[in-house]
Amino acid sequence: MAVATDRQLETLAINTIRTLSIDAVQAANSGHPGLPLGAAAMGYVIFQDFLKHNPRNPHWFDRDRFVLSAGHGSALIYSLLHLTGYDLPIEEIKAFRQLESKTPGHPEARHTPGIEVTTGPLGQGFANGLGLAMAEAHLAARYNQPGHEIIDHYTYAIVSDGDVMEGVAMEAASLAGHLKLGKMIYLYDQNQITLAGSANVSFSEDVPKRFEAMGWHVQSIDGLDPDAVRAAIEAAQAVTDQPSLICCHTVIGFGSPAKANSFSSHGSPLGPDEVIATKRNLGWPSEEPFFLPDEAVTHFRDAIGKGSRLEADWNDRFTTYAAAFPELAVELQLAIEGKLPRGWDSDLASWQPGDKPVATRKASEAVIQSFFEKVPSLFGGSADLNPSTNSVMKGAGDFEAPGSKPDFVQGAVGGEWGYGGRNIHWGIREHAMGSAANGIAAHGGLIPYTATFHVFSDYMRPAVRLAALTGYKTIFIFTHDSIAVGEDGPTHEPVEQTMSLRLIPNLSVIRPADGNETAAAWKRAVEREGPTALILSRQDLPILDQSDAQGDASKGGYLLADGSDITLIASGSEVSLAVEARAKLAERGISARVVSLPSWDIFEAQEPAYREAVLGPAGAPRVTIEAGVTLGWERYAGANGVSIGVDRYGASGPGKLVLETYGFTAENVVNTALALLS
Repeated sequence: MAVATDRQLETLAINTIRTLSIDAVQAANSGHPGLPLGAAAMGYVIFQDFLKHNPRNPHWFDRDRFVLSAGHGSALIYSLLHLTGYDLPIEEIKAFRQLESKTPGHPEARHTPGIEVTTGPLGQGFANGLGLAMAEAHLAARYNQPGHEIIDHYTYAIVSDGDVMEGVAMEAASLAGHLKLGKMIYLYDQNQITLAGSANVSFSEDVPKRFEAMGWHVQSIDGLDPDAVRAAIEAAQAVTDQPSLICCHTVIGFGSPAKANSFSSHGSPLGPDEVIATKRNLGWPSEEPFFLPDEAVTHFRDAIGKGSRLEADWNDRFTTYAAAFPELAVELQLAIEGKLPRGWDSDLASWQPGDKPVATRKASEAVIQSFFEKVPSLFGGSADLNPSTNSVMKGAGDFEAPGSKPDFVQGAVGGEWGYGGRNIHWGIREHAMGSAANGIAAHGGLIPYTATFHVFSDYMRPAVRLAALTGYKTIFIFTHDSIAVGEDGPTHEPVEQTMSLRLIPNLSVIRPADGNETAAAWKRAVEREGPTALILSRQDLPILDQSDAQGDASKGGYLLADGSDITLIASGSEVSLAVEARAKLAERGISARVVSLPSWDIFEAQEPAYREAVLGPAGAPRVTIEAGVTLGWERYAGANGVSIGVDRYGASGPGKLVLETYGFTAENVVNTALALLS
């Protein structure tokens, strides 16, 4: 059992967290002081007694992961990181929420040392933690050997009333319970206060029973009592086949005479007078802002030596592991470093002109099969849509709780059933799928991917945005990409989704036109350090003849066929339509260029001279063609151009007929070009 330190020192340390946090918020005159005051004991016990980490190396791979899902309480985690010796000096705490500081309003991974995932939008951290725990379980199953537990760590989180209200958190909780992730321990700061009032104005369910029903191990304790927190975490660690929720009853704004247990302490500074009153109420020895008792700091900084020793021990054990299992060790080291095996792309699926037409979703499947065995870090699945998104790694096993396989099961992919399986059955949970995949990417050692219909990218947009904001290497597969979906009708036919994804900074969006462009898209996604969205067709598409092409899909856009009178610019399934229209224009003596533009963001990153060579003179007549909204295409159509698109919702009917009805025919492209040239 973890042993509590001297009670006076423990109280001093916890109050150091509290006062440092409220001083940071007050200095900024902005922030959320209530959570750090109420959750300080929880944070102290996690960091001081349980968290396996090395402040001098925040990236040590076998560290425990800590997530502050209630990211609005960021002053809490910044205080803990500073006090335990991370590279977060007091000047950064004093610069809380200021421009260019390392202490932004909500925690940002890859910006502040020690922050594992970007949180703040409620529920995201909760679901990120699921991904962190999934990654640990999978890597442990793949690489650990008897006597060599080289991957062995926990995922801890502090979540709030707001987190457990969010739908994404409940999606994640459901899957976590199903997967029996015993190393996932969440402390629920159950203070029953939200930003606008007490939680009971909108939230009266029995949260413990809800989580118990989802397969969680649940405890309820006094979250202000460090001994109770300590005992609860120990009890949670003893349960190896259930994720744990520790309902910690706390008081928001604890210690504040006027604002404790009030929503007024949630999202606003206490005020200078109330800060002093709070310090006096806590028996704090100084009213000086940012006063840190030497005894408390020394106590916290024990984490530096302890962490260094833990990492050194792990390094020694890894050396022994590498000697005993050299191939596994090399494979794991590559994955940890985020490197790809040499020659991983040497045999990517490819197609020749004249081959049978293939939907890019099916081409994507062929590409996955051609390389996944060479890239053992690839780890992913779909939202209950494998037969339609074609996103399975055949024979690579199902990621499931060990020993849980039912007597009768459909949809298993073959191979191992357990944490060593590489195919994730996300269930019909797009939002949690995207958020947990981000957690897997944040964990490291794996390249996660997700798959669903393109129209449902709306369900997971917050996760896609955070992937782009943070730079997670998450691959999002979106199939059934246009009104060609057909019979399922406008509810399932994406119109605005591709363009809306293009609006997200740092998200690479690729809509390939055929099998070979799909292979190039996958190569880009696997090699890129950042998120990628692959937009794939339901319908079969002809293999393009690229024998006369200038450039290729790796540049985001290229000249597929040259011409002098007019330029036809298209993406995805409409490129073959442009090729067909070019042939018909030639019959009329008109020479048309065809440009395939699978990715705007990649194309825009090319040199201006290359872009101009592909698109032709700026003032020349151009026709852009994409089965989606035309908004945005004016940048390529130019002042003398026209865009063919879909600026209304789709319709239910055979896909080919829907396309024809909406003007996606060679004849309409020809007539549009002729009108432009007249």
